[in-house]
Amino acid sequence: MTIPSKEQFWDYFILSARILLAFILLSYGFAKLTGNQFGVSNETMQLPLKDVGLFKVSWYLAAHEPFKSFIGLSQILTALLMLYNRTVILGAFMAIPIWLNILVWDITFMGFYTQFTTRLSFYLVLTFLILWHYRDKVLPAIQSLLKNTTTKFKYPIWAYLILPLFAAALELIGTVPNFIIYAIRYLVK
Repeated sequence: MTIPSKEQFWDYFILSARILLAFILLSYGFAKLTGNQFGVSNETMQLPLKDVGLFKVSWYLAAHEPFKSFIGLSQILTALLMLYNRTVILGAFMAIPIWLNILVWDITFMGFYTQFTTRLSFYLVLTFLILWHYRDKVLPAIQSLLKNTTTKFKYPIWAYLILPLFAAALELIGTVPNFIIYAIRYLVK
């Protein structure tokens, strides 16, 4: 029997972390899609709002669609990406905002020092360790994204000065679909 090297042990540790995080994400993602996470009981719904705890109010709000399904599907997709060697880095990057969102949610509605905030902080550490393990691929990718990004053309100073006007025009263009829907609804009545 050969004793594994430190590199083999570390690689196995990272593989274990990937499996753990993928399992956690899959289980919570499927729980959301099957109605086993978020929402409150009928008894809670009968209580006056002032008697309902903040966490239960948050779970009631989170149970609404499409939010619940979006979060569940995002967790499942991220879990699957973390399982495969080709996509583990993408999965780890996608996991960071998921863990942070849950962590901030739990801190907001349950407080700082709970079992969940501790576990989520640990999951974040594991995710960063995964990225650190693959740093030879991660760092060049980040450097490539941040290096020499600029507009394709140079513009005169006056063009930069009127950019806020063009940005405002784009915002107005974004309201056109709402205006059309409103007009159709008004005409149908």
